[in-house]
Amino acid sequence: MEKYVIGVDIGGTNTDIGIVSDAGKCLARCRISTQAFIDAELYADSLAENINALIAERQPCVVSGVGIGAPNAHFYSGTIDNAPNLPFKGKIYLKKMLEERLGLPVVLTNDANAAAYGELVYGGGRGMSDFIMLTLGTGVGSGIVSGGKVVYGHDGFAGELGHVITFPGGRLCSCGRRGCLEEYASVRGIIQNFWELAEKNGFKSPLLEVKKSEVDCIMIGNAAEAGDALAKATVEYTGSVLGLALANVVAITSPKAIFIMGGPSKLSELLPAIRKSMEDNLLSSYKGKVEVRFSELDGNDVAILGAAAMVLAENV
Repeated sequence: MEKYVIGVDIGGTNTDIGIVSDAGKCLARCRISTQAFIDAELYADSLAENINALIAERQPCVVSGVGIGAPNAHFYSGTIDNAPNLPFKGKIYLKKMLEERLGLPVVLTNDANAAAYGELVYGGGRGMSDFIMLTLGTGVGSGIVSGGKVVYGHDGFAGELGHVITFPGGRLCSCGRRGCLEEYASVRGIIQNFWELAEKNGFKSPLLEVKKSEVDCIMIGNAAEAGDALAKATVEYTGSVLGLALANVVAITSPKAIFIMGGPSKLSELLPAIRKSMEDNLLSSYKGKVEVRFSELDGNDVAILGAAAMVLAENV
C-alpha cells in the first residue's frame, strides 16, 4: 500500500495543500483562500475537508501525518501566534484543531524552517547533518540544521538570521529595530540598495528614468545581466552584506553548506558576490570549507515539500 504525507503551506492570501510521496513528489494539490476565513475554526474545517478529499483520491493508501508551514508558527506549542498577515488573530491552536478533525498527527513550523526540512529530506541536504537554509523574498528567513535536526532553541524561535543586526542604527525594520539584515537583503531591501547607491555614487542607468515605485528586483537583475553599472553594483553590495552575515553565522554553527532560495537568489552574480564576501570575512579555520549553493528543491512545490518533509524528519 502506498504511503504519503500531507504538506500544507499557509500564506497570507492562499493556503496550498499537497499530497506527497515518499520520493518527494507532489502528486496532487489544491488551494483554498486564507483571506476568506476570519474564524479560525471555519478555516480548520475547510482545511480538513480539502485534506480528506486529497487522501480519498489516492485510496487505498496510508498517510503518515500532516506538516504545516505557516507565518508565526510555533513548533513546540503547535500554534500560530498573532500572525500579522493572517485574517484570524491571536493564538490559534491549529495542531490540536486539525488532529481532532483528521485523526492524524500534525506538526507545524514557520516557512523558513519548513524549507530547511525540505532540503534535509528531499534536497541537497540529504546525508548532511549540518547546514543552513536561507530564504530570500519579502523577508529574509533561515533554518539551521545541526546534528541532523532543525534548531529551535528553548522557546522555538531560534534561527532568525534575517533579524541579526548588520548595521547598528540602520534602516528601520518591520520588527521595530534598526539595521536588521532583512532590510538590506529582502526584496524591498535590494530595491532600497539600488536607490541609495544611485544617490550616493552618481551612477547613470536607464532604470533611473523609470517611475520609482515600478522598479523591482527582476528589472534590477535583468539590467545587471545587461551590464548596467548601477544594477551590478546593487547586486554586488547585496551579496557583500549577505556574505558578511553568513561568515558570522558560520563561526557559530560550522555548517557544511548554505543553501539559498527565493526570487532574489536568482539575481545575476548574487551568488558569486555572496561567496566572495563570505570567504573574505571567514575565520581562517573555516575558509574553503563551506559551500554556498542554490536549493535543489523544486521551486513550484518547495513550500509543500518542506512542510511534508517535517513529518518524516521528526518521525511524527
